[in-house]
Amino acid sequence: MAVATLLVATAYDLPVRDPDGVSVPTWVRLPLIVLTAVLLDVVARWVLALLRRERPVTASGALSALRSVVGERWDRAQVRFTLSGLLAWYVAYVAFRNLKGYLPFVNERLWDTELARLDRVLWLGHDPAGVLHEVLGTGWAAWLMSGVYVLWIGLVPAALAVALVWTRRSLAGELYVTAISFNWLLGVAVYYLVPSLGPAYSRPQEFADLSPTFNTRVQEWLLQDRVDVLAGAWDTRAVQTVAAFASLHVAITVTTCLVAEVLRLPSWVRGALWTFAVLTAVSTVYLGWHFFVDVLGGAVVGAVALLLAAAATGHPLRRDRVRPSAVVADEREQAQPHT
Repeated sequence: MAVATLLVATAYDLPVRDPDGVSVPTWVRLPLIVLTAVLLDVVARWVLALLRRERPVTASGALSALRSVVGERWDRAQVRFTLSGLLAWYVAYVAFRNLKGYLPFVNERLWDTELARLDRVLWLGHDPAGVLHEVLGTGWAAWLMSGVYVLWIGLVPAALAVALVWTRRSLAGELYVTAISFNWLLGVAVYYLVPSLGPAYSRPQEFADLSPTFNTRVQEWLLQDRVDVLAGAWDTRAVQTVAAFASLHVAITVTTCLVAEVLRLPSWVRGALWTFAVLTAVSTVYLGWHFFVDVLGGAVVGAVALLLAAAATGHPLRRDRVRPSAVVADEREQAQPHT
């Protein structure tokens, strides 16, 4: 993806940008998130170790306990695993965002009309967003769906921190981070095959009755970024991010749900994730970010990304058949005496 980014940027004389450089750069924000997760992991275990001590805790004892926790949780192999995963995800993400931004320069064809027509066929002559507006209304539901859509933004970095920091089962962490990176790869490939703006931009009049929310402002900002980039890509720090098919919000959420199923996480966690996946799918259509077929396409992308990640990492997608080398870290941790 990095090579493709450089090739397209060179061929079309386009800049390579940090996709979030206007606010807090990704290369700053992402390490901070992971560092926070590391601190939570170490501090929580350190405090528990101190509370379990029968004798009064001295300064030297507290320091010794801290060194013990850090040494147990963050040996050289774990540090290498976390940093390599972080770097791989970051490169894939930055390449994805730049390639997505180059899309209107490479392929000017838009498929919104065809996607809208297919939506009506699948919904027996009805417009999916219009049906949702009639059923849910355009007041409180707009705020709820906007909240769901914005909440998703925190899902990826949070799940990434869990996969790279809190899990000791390295193969499971590899599977998730690689699957998310494959989502970026497949997503941008589909964007180039079927370029589209999405209902909110191709048919804005159908969403004019929705209550103004944070989502409304975001759509306005992204449209302005697209206008600025098309006017002169080198004259702005903005990145073009408008593309509809397929929905990567849905794709990544589906991948997360499937990984939770593979790892057999507690039923309440899996139930919550699938509920969030349904709400995410509904919100993308309700708010006009995506057509209904984008949701279907996103689900397929999320599933295929997991299969590719399993092939790349050697994960059998069955917990009872994980290769022995993948559980060495778990066995080593279980063999450690609890202090």
